[in-house]
Amino acid sequence: MTAAVEIVPGCLYWPGWLDRPAQEALAEELRQVLAGAPLFTPRMPRTGKPFSVRMSNCGPLGWVSDETGYRYQPTHPETGKPWPPMPDMLLKAWDALAGSPLQPEACLINWYAPGTRMGLHQDRDEEEFAAPVLSLSLGDTALFRVGGTSRKDPTRSIRLASGDALLLSGPARLAFHGIDRILPDTSTLLKQSGRINLTLRRVHPGATSEIPPC
Repeated sequence: MTAAVEIVPGCLYWPGWLDRPAQEALAEELRQVLAGAPLFTPRMPRTGKPFSVRMSNCGPLGWVSDETGYRYQPTHPETGKPWPPMPDMLLKAWDALAGSPLQPEACLINWYAPGTRMGLHQDRDEEEFAAPVLSLSLGDTALFRVGGTSRKDPTRSIRLASGDALLLSGPARLAFHGIDRILPDTSTLLKQSGRINLTLRRVHPGATSEIPPC
């Protein structure tokens, strides 16, 4: 495994963590996930303005946004069906990189078409902040920006390429971060130009050990 690079305190970056065969295998598993939980367009609370990013989820819970607010729920907002289970590759990535005994309950699947972006924001809709947020990138390279826990804090930018992994943990768990732009045609992994970002998250508080006593 490649050594982690610390971008800002608590933000760890593993370039090329997934090799090309692993990326191809994960992309194929995600096609099956999306067949059961198709991409949808989230909307901003109150205004109903659509996001530029389309998304889906896998795992016991999924993050959704609409006019009523941000939340996690166990079903797809359009089909009403439970989210598909997380592929084993994602759970193994969490075990290898997250450094947390708490297991993820949600994996957000964000699809960035060319020209889409995501403004600076904090991942704070979870009840558990001790567990990190793990991100895996597939497809075109993205210009990622991360700062501190205040919007006024200085930011740093890196390019997240296909196969890269990134962790927001400790002092960076609530850091502001976002995607400034997608660099089109920088990867041949996906069938069309664009980027998939996977973020694994723990939603509910849990004990340090989830193995029930004998």
